[in-house]
Amino acid sequence: MEISCSSLPFSRLSKSGSYTSEERHSVKGVSNEDNRELDKKKEARTGGNVRMRRETDFQGKSDGQQVKFPDRKTALLKTIKEILEAPEEGVSVNAAEQKAKKYFSTCMDAESTEKVGSKPFLTLIQQLGGWAVSNGLNRTDFNTTLALLMSQYSTFPFFSVYAGSDSGEKQTASSQHYIQIDEPYFQFPIDWNSKTQKSKASTRYLRPFYMSCGQYLALLGVPSNQTTQHCGLYISLSTTLALATAPLHYRLSQKLLYHRITIQELQTLAPAIDWLACLQATFQPLPISQSDLVLVHNLPYIIHMSQTISIWQVQHEMMGTRPLHTYMIFSLLHTLIPALDSRFFQTMRNFSIATGDTQEEIPRWLRCVQQTERGFDTLLSHAIRERHARKEAEELIHDVYLSLKKKLTDLSWRDNRSSAFILNKIKSLNPRLSTKTNNLSHAELNHLYAEVVLSEEDFFSNYLQMLVLEQKSRSRLLSHGTLTEGLSITPSISGNDIIIPVGMFVSPFFHSSYPRALNYGTLGSLMAKDLLHHLLPNIHKQANNPESESKCIWSHYLSVTKDPGRVVTFSLSPSKQQEVWVQYTALQVALDAYKMSFTRHPGDSSLSGLSYIHLFLSSFTKVTCDADSYHEFMPFEPSFLVTVLCSNSGFCPKPLTCVNKSQSYPRETCQSRTPH
Repeated sequence: MEISCSSLPFSRLSKSGSYTSEERHSVKGVSNEDNRELDKKKEARTGGNVRMRRETDFQGKSDGQQVKFPDRKTALLKTIKEILEAPEEGVSVNAAEQKAKKYFSTCMDAESTEKVGSKPFLTLIQQLGGWAVSNGLNRTDFNTTLALLMSQYSTFPFFSVYAGSDSGEKQTASSQHYIQIDEPYFQFPIDWNSKTQKSKASTRYLRPFYMSCGQYLALLGVPSNQTTQHCGLYISLSTTLALATAPLHYRLSQKLLYHRITIQELQTLAPAIDWLACLQATFQPLPISQSDLVLVHNLPYIIHMSQTISIWQVQHEMMGTRPLHTYMIFSLLHTLIPALDSRFFQTMRNFSIATGDTQEEIPRWLRCVQQTERGFDTLLSHAIRERHARKEAEELIHDVYLSLKKKLTDLSWRDNRSSAFILNKIKSLNPRLSTKTNNLSHAELNHLYAEVVLSEEDFFSNYLQMLVLEQKSRSRLLSHGTLTEGLSITPSISGNDIIIPVGMFVSPFFHSSYPRALNYGTLGSLMAKDLLHHLLPNIHKQANNPESESKCIWSHYLSVTKDPGRVVTFSLSPSKQQEVWVQYTALQVALDAYKMSFTRHPGDSSLSGLSYIHLFLSSFTKVTCDADSYHEFMPFEPSFLVTVLCSNSGFCPKPLTCVNKSQSYPRETCQSRTPH
């Protein structure tokens, strides 16, 4: 019986779109600590016949429309959304979860935000001492204002600050975390001249940037005759600061990353900033001292920034224009745009389009989920674990890693000494589900969010509360070195721990009520691929199997897809060769893991009368077609790996063979011939 990915019995899952977040050009973007990616779906309450009830998740839509697996990030995001929208049941609802739901609810209430317009931001400006743009600026100290914006409003106008480990140190579960100082995020594109090795603001975008500045001021009620001077100074300061920025590849080549320096030494090199006061405010209540080491990722920029501030203080402050203060207020405005009415967001969006941003505008629910996650990540990670990733998740992790260790132990190694080192390393690694913060009790979670007081209607004030929570999260990361990895979608290695985030265990990839054949065929295979990719550099260099097995599979593919009129490539590139082995090994590992599970639980359920193995293999093919980020590196359809597996085992009722098609194929047409 011939079936395609789109006609598998579980292919009609609830619709979901995909979301690609904007990449940030900073060192943070390449660190594991900032790698928070996200995904989907609601869980049914446990009960005697849950497995039968959950089968409706796979039965499709009445209109016969075919729906794919979503990408894993979208699935996690939708899971969070459903947690936040779930009705409160019983009288003993977790107080912390109530606050997260209230925050999300006020974020989704666009009407209330539209009614108040720009008033909340104007009120906040007055609380901060006013600003020169409206001729209402009180005498405010530069460093005092800067420290306040950094600590209370997560706003970093002149440089960014975060906590993280030193990539040059050996990483362990208890690795020390440091204050890290980096370039700020600029609102406009920056051009890099590789010949002069200098940066400058992209001149073609300065006019749209100037126009957006004027539009923001108009929305804040600033008279048009005030716009030219203040926007001109704002753009001039922005472009001057941008001159000393550098792309990541250049900073890597010049060894500008992770530069260790004490706060006292930094104060000497960049005296315009009161570094101790600003960092103490940002990481309060932690004790920060002059002798503490910080990691700087572009010291030349920091020195240039300090010199620029000193020059501008002398040249402009006496004139009453106060451009440095105006610059900080504009930075605060960009931080708070998500909490203001839609006119501000549309102005920002229009400028993004003018700079070439072709991404579709993301829906409001997605923005609100992301904002809620920023403040309530620990709570949401706990909620996902409680609802989705209980005993069955722990079993799947155990089975997949045990099967993986067995598979790697049986490899043919080129060098005994190297193989002993690699195998000892693999055996010493301990896979664990997410972080210790997910083991918090409800009482501990409530205590963590005890100081959060949210309004029923005022989203702006709630957003300010979320920024305070973000500051506390930074302080916890610096002091304890713990990050909520739960809201991620791929495993990571920290010391001897393989951290499996609870964010992986969401439907449609996994649910405790699904047939185990489906859980192991989908998430089990994805997890095996993720782990193999983490370990791949060492394995591929030292073992014979990856090269020989991938060549064998490719040779078999060529032999069964002969077409006189088609030119084929008789050898694979190293990257494709590598990926063929990873995909096939992951299929074997996941199947062996499922067999382990089946020996413990022989009463597994199934779907549409399919055999367990058929459901497992169909699940693998479907998820690889739809949601495998490495699929593009494969030279043939994933279903062909099932053909190879079944031709070498007795698990399939009869050999599976691929549909005879060109190796150059669209992803939507992945097909396999499988037994009934």
